[in-house]
Amino acid sequence: MSSVRQFLDRHFLHFNARELVEAARSFETHVQKGGKMLVSLAGAMSTSQIGRTLAPLIRQDMVHAISCTGANLEEDVFALLSIDDYERIPHWRGLTAQDERALFERGMNRVTDVCIPETVMRELETRLVRCWAAATEAGLRRTPAEFLYEVLDDPSLKTHFQLPPEESWVLAAKEKGIPVYTPGWEDSTTGNLLTAAVMRDAGPAHACVQSGTEQFEHLMGWYVDVTSGRGQGVGFFQIGGGIAGDFAICAVPCLIQDLHRKDVPFWGYFAQISDAVTSYGGYSGAVPNEKITWGKLDVGTPKFMIQSDATIVAPLIFAYLSGE
Repeated sequence: MSSVRQFLDRHFLHFNARELVEAARSFETHVQKGGKMLVSLAGAMSTSQIGRTLAPLIRQDMVHAISCTGANLEEDVFALLSIDDYERIPHWRGLTAQDERALFERGMNRVTDVCIPETVMRELETRLVRCWAAATEAGLRRTPAEFLYEVLDDPSLKTHFQLPPEESWVLAAKEKGIPVYTPGWEDSTTGNLLTAAVMRDAGPAHACVQSGTEQFEHLMGWYVDVTSGRGQGVGFFQIGGGIAGDFAICAVPCLIQDLHRKDVPFWGYFAQISDAVTSYGGYSGAVPNEKITWGKLDVGTPKFMIQSDATIVAPLIFAYLSGE
């Protein structure tokens, strides 16, 4: 049987298919020449179990930072702890309002064709509230990812893993020590849980979790550190659109235009997977060249735009790169 790489090289020859292969080859070249790579995750990529192909790339030192929505961060851990209790909904397009209500009453939260059980959210809530409360008492401030790392460090939790640990991208990021940024974390289940815990005086305070601007400052510091003396710089691999991508990519124009740094390179590679059509009113459909005017990319930056379903394309690119 041929590998994913062999199949794609032989059959993905034109249009979006060719763009996919060229994006993967350029990604690989960028990293092989010493460049770093940031991956941004929007949409429901963790619910689609992108960790199966993303985690190996992190462990192979081909991904060096993650910017993701709070949902993608927490849903990787939800799956790690409860994937056997998820329910598949094969005919999800035909559900009635009454069908949806029945799922709600059983505590099954639907994400397109799969339902996440509320029980795993409550299990994680109990553990996170303890961590948030302890940090509040000690006057500590951590990122959302760091609090999940603390939860995952509990030896008793390992016996509850339902996914193989090698399929969790959050565990891989924790093991490799790469930064994980979660802009707009408030728009997530765990963000809601913190607010509820504060309102019922359970111990945490809002300030125990670092804000988005604090994370942005760390991202810019990381960018300066890893690009200092490096010709290749940092590449940007964007899945979907929205805040996960726009937050992170703005680190470069902020350094150059707002902090007036003359020694900061533009992003050294850019690829985006999006099913948004090219448009002039939506960020997700903007063509890469528009980013040149915002000080994000340069004229010669390798640029790729793959218009397709990320749940199909991203695993293919990641498998291509990891040698499957």
